[in-house]
Amino acid sequence: MSLRWGIVTAGLISHDFVNALNSYPDKGDQVIVAVAARDKGRAEAFAKLHNIEKAYGSYQEIATNKDINVVYIGALNPDHYPLTKMYLEHGKHVLCEKPFTLNVKQSESLIKLAKQKNLFLMEALWTRFSPAYIDLEKDIAAGKLGDVKFLEANFGIVCDAERMNKKELGGGAILDIGIYVLHLAQHVFKDEPSKITVSGSLYPSGVDECETIILDYPGGRRAVLNTQSRIALHNRATIYGTKGRVTLEDPFHFPDKVTTVDGSTKEYKQHTTNLHYNFWNSPGLAYQTLEVARCIKEGLIESPRMPHKDTLMLARLVANIRQQLGVHFDVDDEEYP
Repeated sequence: MSLRWGIVTAGLISHDFVNALNSYPDKGDQVIVAVAARDKGRAEAFAKLHNIEKAYGSYQEIATNKDINVVYIGALNPDHYPLTKMYLEHGKHVLCEKPFTLNVKQSESLIKLAKQKNLFLMEALWTRFSPAYIDLEKDIAAGKLGDVKFLEANFGIVCDAERMNKKELGGGAILDIGIYVLHLAQHVFKDEPSKITVSGSLYPSGVDECETIILDYPGGRRAVLNTQSRIALHNRATIYGTKGRVTLEDPFHFPDKVTTVDGSTKEYKQHTTNLHYNFWNSPGLAYQTLEVARCIKEGLIESPRMPHKDTLMLARLVANIRQQLGVHFDVDDEEYP
């Protein structure tokens, strides 16, 4: 069964996603057949650039196109829930950009719907499929670091985009870039933290500008995480064990260089393309599509590598952090089926 993608929105991340998939040499029988945007002109320009057959001026047209069996959603955060719901209801498998939704209730509702429809659903947390992260997981499991006790990670960028600082756009550092530092802690420690301590500041709109997060885990394990949306940080992460440490070099969330436990450097090369990318190391976006294709062909409704329980764990972490900082969205007061 070929995987026939519909792309939802013609924005920057959708460009990088399509560019990465189209240029990946071993993508198999995956093909992008349509793109949709609210502005049909933008969709048409996007389709021309990426050699996509169909361009639509509404998201509904992707839902009703029977030639599409899987959808990638690169829309703004508040649109993740309604769009994912619509595509699941129309029988499409869905890969939705992180953050999966704005809160736990929305995430639970979509996962429930996917199970009812027997459709594949995954949060597009591409970091989980980075070769460097896979190697890190193997090294920890093999005991190369000993008992992992501590990690630190920084992610800071100068971002004036409205998607970061506007509440009505689902903004805030924790949802935009904080997902990556939280994910690293989840990836390394697996458990939910027993204690979460947060200090941060807010934009005038009421969404978070920055935070320092301390996650304490059973057994004396700890993660110290920093996010900044107005200051560029040295965006690397170090994982410490009783036998040594591993550093994921900048950009840690999808590194092309890692300092290993023996002090040597391991490099991860990515495939090339003639088109530009908007974000760091975006060729790596292709790896998650390989997992989507594998899971759908095997009849799975969730990825064993990025399962629904991990998406919900991240959603609970974000909810706790937002609550401590006093960040509240109107949709938090709503109920979902």
